Amino acid sequence: MAVIEASGVHKTYRRRGRPPNAALDGLDLSVDEGGVHGFLGPNGSGKTTLLRCLMGLARADSGEMSVLGHATPKSLPKVVGDIGSLLESPAFFPPYSGRLNLSLLATGQRLPAARVDEVLEIVGLTDAADDRVKGYSLGMRQRLGIAAAMLNRPLVLVLDEPSNGLDPAGMKEVRLLLRQLADGGTTVLLSSHLLN
Repeated sequence: MAVIEASGVHKTYRRRGRPPNAALDGLDLSVDEGGVHGFLGPNGSGKTTLLRCLMGLARADSGEMSVLGHATPKSLPKVVGDIGSLLESPAFFPPYSGRLNLSLLATGQRLPAARVDEVLEIVGLTDAADDRVKGYSLGMRQRLGIAAAMLNRPLVLVLDEPSNGLDPAGMKEVRLLLRQLADGGTTVLLSSHLLN
């Protein structure tokens, strides 16, 4: 069963004084339930644009898209609680601890406080949970971003370049984490310009 579908999606950016730029030109995509699915392409190929359209952050010019069987963006509110996403760089309050940042997000979503410790464990940040985010490495911030996206126990996790800017060890950590999430039943769709 496909949990994410896109058919004939077009998106063109128009900027004053420049020719139109077609970011998506009839894109078709089908992501089956379960596993880790890579959406690969060079920088500037429209990966982020598609993910933003799927999450209702940008509007496609034409075509059809759905997540968990619901048309997006129109019916996205019906399934938004079953989707976790991390598009572009995660934003946190640097002087606050990782735990406090996640606690604020959990409170805003009316999630139990215990879920914060659960996701910190999942992403391997339990030992650094009470450290300030401004002292986190880039890899730790990415894992904290994934933890934030996991707070609501999503069925589908959408990540835009989750290993961008990481050293080889950080990339390995993120890949292992995503594999664990998929093994636990979460469908993961990630974009990347790195074929490996």
